[in-house]
Amino acid sequence: MHYRIHINGKPFDVVVEVLGDAVGASAPLPTAATVAPMPTVAPTPPAPACAEERVTSPFPGSVMQISVTVGQTVIAGQCLIILEAMKMHNEIVAPRASVVKQILVSRGAIVNTDDVLLVLE
Repeated sequence: MHYRIHINGKPFDVVVEVLGDAVGASAPLPTAATVAPMPTVAPTPPAPACAEERVTSPFPGSVMQISVTVGQTVIAGQCLIILEAMKMHNEIVAPRASVVKQILVSRGAIVNTDDVLLVLE
């Protein structure tokens, strides 16, 4: 099975293989002679500071609160919107420091997974 994981913001491609015949059987740990070297992955260059970024809903829910306004400067991790899903309030946070360019939802709106909530620049 192939997976892509992110460690400290850097993507790494990994391959996982199941060892052993029985479910739950423990497999011997690999030795240095059996471990293949990981290919190096070039780091993803950071997006230009003026690039737009669309913040999308990670799940269906209802917009309970919009904590920012158009033109407002936000920092990474700052709460932008609070979505309610299954009676829980979930903060949608800024992925990076930026400026709110456009808000595409209003309080009380119902959103689906991957709906664009707002645009940052």
